[in-house]
Amino acid sequence: MDEHGQAVEVQRRRSRAEIERLAAEYEASGLSCVEFCRKQGLSLATLARYRKRRAQGEAVAGSRWVAVEVSAGRQALGSAASSGLAVSLPGGLRIEIGRGFDASTLTQLLGVLERV
Repeated sequence: MDEHGQAVEVQRRRSRAEIERLAAEYEASGLSCVEFCRKQGLSLATLARYRKRRAQGEAVAGSRWVAVEVSAGRQALGSAASSGLAVSLPGGLRIEIGRGFDASTLTQLLGVLERV
C-alpha cells in the first residue's frame, strides 16, 4: 500500500532472456519507442536500458576473445618451479613466457598477432 492506502503493483525482475526478447521484439516491430513501450507496459528508460544491454552483449559476442582452459599438462618453460605462462593455439602454435619476461616485448608480440 502507498501513503494514501492504495494498493501498489510491484514489478518482478525480468530474466536476461526476457530482456533480450523484449529488445529484439522492439527492434523487429517497426514501432516507435513510445508505441512499443505503451503496448508492453514499459517505461522509455527501461527499454533504452534493455537495448543498451543487448548491444553490449552483441559486442561481447563479436569480440575476438576465446575461452581459456587451465591445464595441469606437462611442465613447460624449463624448470619445474617455473611460474611462467604458455598459450597453445589451434594449428600447433605455442607461445611460452618465462618468469621475469619483458612486458613491452609481449605487448609488441600481441600487437603483431592481432594484425595477422
